[in-house]
Amino acid sequence: MLTVNNIQKHYGGGTQALKNISLTIPDGIACGLVGPNGAGKSTLMKILASVIKDYKGEVHIGATTIDRKKKEQFGYIPQEICLEQTLSALDNLYFFGKLYGLKGKQLKTRASEVLADIGLSGRGNDKVITFSGGMKRRLNIGCALMHTPKIIIMDEPTIGIDPQSRRYIFQMIEQLKQKGCTIIYASHYMEEVEQLCDEVAFIDQGDIIENGSIEGLLQKNIFPSIFIKGINSLPENIRQFGTLENKDGGYLLATRTPLEAMEAVLNHCQRKNVQLEQLELVQPRLEDVFFSLTGSQLRD
Repeated sequence: MLTVNNIQKHYGGGTQALKNISLTIPDGIACGLVGPNGAGKSTLMKILASVIKDYKGEVHIGATTIDRKKKEQFGYIPQEICLEQTLSALDNLYFFGKLYGLKGKQLKTRASEVLADIGLSGRGNDKVITFSGGMKRRLNIGCALMHTPKIIIMDEPTIGIDPQSRRYIFQMIEQLKQKGCTIIYASHYMEEVEQLCDEVAFIDQGDIIENGSIEGLLQKNIFPSIFIKGINSLPENIRQFGTLENKDGGYLLATRTPLEAMEAVLNHCQRKNVQLEQLELVQPRLEDVFFSLTGSQLRD
């Protein structure tokens, strides 16, 4: 279990990037770290990966503080591509493997395994400079996996990549979870977090504002909604079911009783001979939770 206790980080000029961050991440899950640009995601991940060592607070793996734990436990994939462009894919993997003590047959075998995992088995001897952006992203991840870490920290790993590379990355994450690895996945692509992660922590302006299981956060913070379009006059009693707002040329009703509200709308339409263009149940999304907690859109 990875535990973060009261982490604070100040930069020059009095800027406080993190404010008393506390978080617990169980073994073997994928935890999404979600927030807008500048929220503190990358700073927190660099602290977890021991890239940043000047901070207040503590990070523990089980009962052991992170500064006493061997670096072999962690694999860190930064936003920036950290590859030598003039070398081949294999040479880049060899370099990072050697940093963690791999050598000889073990090094070559592991590099071949990683190339297969990232879908680049046929490109091992090609120079990185010839790769597409998505291929470089995949190789960047592969370099961090050479030493078979148990905790993998991914900072925006799908920025600017093609659909094929995104699919490979998603497959890798699922395989790593099946092997019992813990994944910390920072992103502002909420749909990726919903698909890949078991838990999520929202970070905004250096604070964790909410965290927990995705299902639990949706149930706790957001009501289901129904979208109504094509009605000129809504039923008089519709507001008793929830909160009504204009949206996309229709109405969005957030309600604890969506089926009753839909029945009221249908009965109203039959009585008034009103033609419905659209009536559907809208499931809550993580981005709706973030908006309800912060009052701002994730990409603002």
